[in-house]
Amino acid sequence: VQLQAYGGGLVQAGGSLRLSCAASGRTFITDAMGWFRQAPGKEREFVAAISISWSGSSTYYADSVKGRFTISRDNAKNTVYLQMNSLKPEDTAVYYCAAAAGTLELLRKSSYGYWGQGTLVTVSS
Repeated sequence: VQLQAYGGGLVQAGGSLRLSCAASGRTFITDAMGWFRQAPGKEREFVAAISISWSGSSTYYADSVKGRFTISRDNAKNTVYLQMNSLKPEDTAVYYCAAAAGTLELLRKSSYGYWGQGTLVTVSS
């Protein structure tokens, strides 16, 4: 599975950005996709995840982004989105998308076997 993330950029505090992650290759083996972020000098942390199934989906969010970020997916396009609103300077980080062949422990980095390259989000104050 190959993942391509894009949509990062520079935005002022309070603004919005939408990140996209397009999956290609053996996408049928992925059951969930997630977004993580890594700020300079910090560990990579969980942001949001969505389990994927033709009967429905479940979403998960870090407390720090609940109510501001929304994860969604378009199964037909094999693409996952992260809509980020009310951005804060502390949201500045490189954002990574990831895919998992399972739906357990989706808040853990180790649950994801496939990672895309990062896309930088910079929020100015």
